[in-house]
Amino acid sequence: MGNRKNKKKKKQKNLERLKSIERNRRIEESIKKESEKYEQEVKLLLLGTGESGKSTFVKQIQIVYKSGFDLAFKNLFKTAIQMNLVLHTKILVMGMEKLGLEFDPENESLAKDFLEIEETICEFGSDELKETIKILWKDPGLKKAFENRSILQVPDTHSYYLDQIDRITKRKYVPTDQDILYCRIPTTGVKVVDFFVNDVPWKIVDVGGQRSERRKWIHQFDDVTMIVYVVAMSEYDQDLYEDETVNRMRESLELFKSTANNEYFEKTACSILYNKFDIFEQKIKKGVSLSKCFDDFEETSDVEVAKEFITNKFTSCATNEHRKVYNYYSCGIDTENIKSVFNYN
Repeated sequence: MGNRKNKKKKKQKNLERLKSIERNRRIEESIKKESEKYEQEVKLLLLGTGESGKSTFVKQIQIVYKSGFDLAFKNLFKTAIQMNLVLHTKILVMGMEKLGLEFDPENESLAKDFLEIEETICEFGSDELKETIKILWKDPGLKKAFENRSILQVPDTHSYYLDQIDRITKRKYVPTDQDILYCRIPTTGVKVVDFFVNDVPWKIVDVGGQRSERRKWIHQFDDVTMIVYVVAMSEYDQDLYEDETVNRMRESLELFKSTANNEYFEKTACSILYNKFDIFEQKIKKGVSLSKCFDDFEETSDVEVAKEFITNKFTSCATNEHRKVYNYYSCGIDTENIKSVFNYN
C-alpha cells in the first residue's frame, strides 16, 4: 500500500517536472522570438522641417498598414478642422490690408464682425457663422488673398475645407480620411508608430520639425535602419513660420545637408520624400519661378526640369559616396507612393 502511494507521488512529481520543463521551453521560445523580432525590426526615423508633411506621412501609414482612425481620433480632428476653418479664414481677411486688397462694399461690415469671433470657442451650432464664411469666400478680394497665401502663411489645403464647408460644419460631421490627411496639426515631442509590412515589424519615429523641436532629434539616433527626409517641394517661394527672413526650402536644404552627413548616419539608408508635388507642379506651370529660392535656376515652365533641379540640389548635399539616396515624389494624400518607400531594398 505504502509503495503504491510512493509510486503515485513520484509519478506526480515527474509529471509536474515535465510540465515545468515544457513551460520553461515555451517561455524560452517566446523570448527567442521576441529577440529575433527586435533584431529584424526596421526603425525608420522621419525628419524634415515644420509643415513639410511628416505628420501626413504618419497618418497615411495609419490608413494603409494599421486599422485607420478610430472615432475618438476623428473627433479630435473634427474640432481642429472646424477651428482651423475659422482661424485661416481670419488670417486671409486680416492679410487683405497687407496685400492692398479690399472687400466689395456690401461685405466690409460682415468681414469686420467676422474678425471679432474667437476661433478658440467657435461652434457651428447655427448657420450664421457658416453663411458668413461662405459669403466672404465668394468675395473676389478674399479669392485674391488666397492666391497670395504663401505670403500670409495660410495652408494650401484651406480652399479644400472652404469648398466643403456645408459638410464639415454639420452637427454630426465625422471627418473622412481625406479630411484628416489635409488637416495640419504641428507635431510636438516624439511620436512612435509600430506596424508590419509583409510580416516585417517596423517602427516609425516622428519628431517635430520646428526649430524648437530639433534638439530632441539626437535622442532618436540609435539603431536607425533608414532615414526618410520629407521635403515640401511647393514651399520654394515661402518663408518659415518661425522666421520670415528665411526661405523654407533653403532651410530644408541646409537641414538635410547636416542630417545626411551626420556621423551617426554614415551607414544608414536614406530616402527623400518630395512631398506636395501636385502643388509644386501647379506653381511651376503658373510661372512661380524657382529663382525665388535659387539664383542659379534658369527660367523654365517645364515641370520635369524644375523637379530634377531640386532633386539634384538635395542629393548633391549627401557627400557619402558609399550610400545611395532614394528619391520619391508624392502629393499629400497619395498613399500609393507612400507604399513605395517601404520597398526601398
